[in-house]
Amino acid sequence: MEDRYEIHVNPGFGKKRFSRQELLDIAVSMLVLGVAFAILYRSGTVMDCLRYHLGDTLCWLGLIAICLCLVFFSFLLHELGHKFVAQKYGLWSEFRMYPMGLVLTIVTAFLGFLFAAPGAVYIRGNMSDDTNGKVSIAGPAVNIVLAVAAIAGLVAVHGSMGDVVFLHDMSLLVYVVLMMMASLNAFLALFNLLPIPPLDGSKIIKWNSAVWVATIAVSALLLAYIYLWAPSVAYYPF
Repeated sequence: MEDRYEIHVNPGFGKKRFSRQELLDIAVSMLVLGVAFAILYRSGTVMDCLRYHLGDTLCWLGLIAICLCLVFFSFLLHELGHKFVAQKYGLWSEFRMYPMGLVLTIVTAFLGFLFAAPGAVYIRGNMSDDTNGKVSIAGPAVNIVLAVAAIAGLVAVHGSMGDVVFLHDMSLLVYVVLMMMASLNAFLALFNLLPIPPLDGSKIIKWNSAVWVATIAVSALLLAYIYLWAPSVAYYPF
């Protein structure tokens, strides 16, 4: 009696593609995460600036738009990094949302912190440790690049490495949004690089320990800069 087994084949071998179900899952996950971040940041500097410029009603639309951008330039691009590299190697790779994870995301946002578990990229096919490591490093690598870009934007906005930077309304808003983007991406990179299964770090260290050490060190330095060495911001209204 012959052994039977299932082979997952990626349609359009090696090409980037999305299924309808995947696009729906991505859209729902992004919307829920965007709303969760808006709930979390509903009282704070960003909301104060938006309320000043847009009024009490439109400020919510502005906040949700900013939060959706943060979700796109952090969580989603992280997952797409995994997806596209996996597809490059001819693997079946699609994002699927976690319904219970999305519920927890909203609930924790109301409690004042965020447990973000919107979903993940599922991969099927034969993967060597080498391929698995390269697929796994793609997500944190995207976050590191985005964190560096956001920090470069911070330097451009405050134009100084001094202890205190004085900013007016719009500059303050841009600075705070870039700070949120930098810290979120640096944290995502560092967290996912922890060598604990099923996190990316456990697969990367198995593939190439030197790459793992380098990337987790860079992530830690980026997070340290954001929280320890980035200039303090003082607000002035004119």
